[in-house]
Amino acid sequence: MSRRRVLIALAAVTLLIAGALSYLASPSPDGLDSTTLRGCEVVEVDGSEHVTGECIATTTTDHALSGGPLAGYAVGGRQFSTGLAGVAGVVVVAIAASGLFHLLVRRRAHGDSPNP
Repeated sequence: MSRRRVLIALAAVTLLIAGALSYLASPSPDGLDSTTLRGCEVVEVDGSEHVTGECIATTTTDHALSGGPLAGYAVGGRQFSTGLAGVAGVVVVAIAASGLFHLLVRRRAHGDSPNP
């Protein structure tokens, strides 16, 4: 099998896993979220969630990118878009990794790397 076919097959499997298996991810809070919410109650007021009680989470604030396009593992905050967010994440990481790889290979090919 050629290198190109192997790369295409790996890309297809990666996108399938990112797109399809993302829907199986648990909507429950992870370990860190669960720990910070211990001793508190999450109450919905006017369509937004508020934390009450005595726990670490009462002093938290939203992240600067919490309103970003892929915040909350969803596209634009839309429910049931985790698969699309997973595919977008894989594509962004693949592009960044490919760019870095090509920069490193090009640098080494020109003899710019330091000798050990």
